[in-house]
Amino acid sequence: MDIVYNLLDIVLPFDWLKYDFMKNAFLAVLLITPLFGLLSTMVVSNRMAFFSDSLGHGAFTGLAIGAIVGILSPTSALILFSVVFALLITWIKNHSSISTDTVIGVFSSTGIALGLMMMSYGGGFNKYTGYLIGDVLSITFDEVVALLGVLILVLLAWGLFFNKLLLLSVNTPFARSRGMNVVLLESIFAVMVAVVVAISIQWVGLLIINSLLVLPGATARNISNSVKQYHALSVGSALFSGIAGLVLAYQLNMAVGATIVVIAALLFFISMALKQRFVR
Repeated sequence: MDIVYNLLDIVLPFDWLKYDFMKNAFLAVLLITPLFGLLSTMVVSNRMAFFSDSLGHGAFTGLAIGAIVGILSPTSALILFSVVFALLITWIKNHSSISTDTVIGVFSSTGIALGLMMMSYGGGFNKYTGYLIGDVLSITFDEVVALLGVLILVLLAWGLFFNKLLLLSVNTPFARSRGMNVVLLESIFAVMVAVVVAISIQWVGLLIINSLLVLPGATARNISNSVKQYHALSVGSALFSGIAGLVLAYQLNMAVGATIVVIAALLFFISMALKQRFVR
C-alpha cells in the first residue's frame, strides 16, 4: 500500500492527491470507469439501457436482504442477488411471450419497491441512503484491490466471449443459426454487468449508476468509425469523465458520482454536435 501511495506522489504530485482517501478514490476511478466504458459498448449496441438500470434496483433489494438476514456481508449480498436477478430476467425474457421491456419493467419496479420496503422496516432506512448517492471517497485500499480483481476477471471474460457477443449484438438470428447458445451468451454478459453494478453501487450510487453504463458507449457511437475505435473511445470517455469528475468534485466540494455523470453527459452532447456537423 505504501509503495503505491509513494509512487502516486512521485508520478502525480498534485495537491488533490496528498490525502490517502483521494489516492484510493483515484485508483478506484482508474479501475471502475474502464469497466463501465467497456460494458457500455454492448449495453448501447444491444439496447440494454433499461436492463442495466433494473440491475441497480435488484442490487438494492440484495442489500436489504443481506442487512436483514445478516448471513452475508452487504457486498456479498449485493453481488449474489444481482447475479440471480440478472439471470432470472434473461431466462424469462427468452422463455416468455411477454415483451422484453415489460419483463424488465416488472422486475425493475419490484426490485426497488421491495428493497425500499425492507430497508424502511423499523425506521432503519437512513443507514442505507448512502447507497442511493454513493461515495467513492469512502473506498478503502483493500476494496481497491478487490476492484482490480473484478477488472481482471471481466477482461478475461471479455477476451473469451467478445466475438460471440459482438455477433449477438449485430444479428441475433444469425448468431442462433450459427449454433451459438444465445441464452447462455446473454446470461454471461448479464452476469458481468450485474457484478460490476453490484461491486460499484456503493461508490457510484443507485440513482446514477445506469448513466455510466450508457453515456460512454453512446458518446463513442456518435463519433466512431470502427469497432476498435468504438471501444477505445468508450473507455477513454469514461476514464476522462471519472478523473475530471473526481478532481472537479474535490475542488468544488460536490458529489463525485454526480459530477462524473455530468461530465460524461457533456461529452455525449459534444459528440452529438460533432456527428451532426460531419453528417452535413
